[in-house]
Amino acid sequence: MLLVNDATLDRHGQRFGPFGLRVDPGERVALLGPSGAGKSTLVKLMSGDLAPTDGRVLLDGQPVAAMDARQRARRRAVLPQSHQVAFGLPVELVVSLGRWAGEGEGRWVRQALAWASAGHLYGRRYDQLSGGEQARVQLARVLAQLADVERGLLLVDEPLASLDPGLQLELLDTLAGFCRERGHALVAVLHDIQQALNGFERLVLVRRGQVQAHVPAGAAALPALEALFGLRLQALATPDGDLALSARRMEVAA
Repeated sequence: MLLVNDATLDRHGQRFGPFGLRVDPGERVALLGPSGAGKSTLVKLMSGDLAPTDGRVLLDGQPVAAMDARQRARRRAVLPQSHQVAFGLPVELVVSLGRWAGEGEGRWVRQALAWASAGHLYGRRYDQLSGGEQARVQLARVLAQLADVERGLLLVDEPLASLDPGLQLELLDTLAGFCRERGHALVAVLHDIQQALNGFERLVLVRRGQVQAHVPAGAAALPALEALFGLRLQALATPDGDLALSARRMEVAA
């Protein structure tokens, strides 16, 4: 579905890449790396919001940055880090912005808010919501965008950062189920290593503007994650098959 082939980007006097990455329909991929490593830049290349200086970024075999905006909106949805909206818009209008390239706006707006555990926010003003409530509304927007699409691409950049732990787990399950039912690929920038190991199939490790490694999610990924973050990680298997992690800085561990 998505192919990033030796893509580089020259921006603000810095070179990112070369990036190499392939994402297949239905995959769940987590992007991990230190702050400032280039994860969000890679997401912008994958989404077509930025065109590579060199190399290729192809969605369904086409250069994604060159696709018609309506066509691109029907194939991929993006949830960025920032949730700023300039005006005091009603929540349902913010969510409906995801439907400009589709049909059935009213039905999917209400359904998407329910999926994002935000149905109670219908009729509220977006600028009067808390940061966590705004994050749920923006999540509903991208769910509405791809609700009636099959084998699309959902790109989310730190989608859970402002949410409480219980809601984080609930919405991770919602995202996984939403994508599984439609064959969507899910690519998420995360800082929570445990969530990445338990909720995704593959980890892409990014550092200093380059992809350092691709590793399957699981206990075997711990040495690569330790090297990436400079941590000492210990994992304990839970009865349901997940991993519970403890982390210490290398010097403390030593």
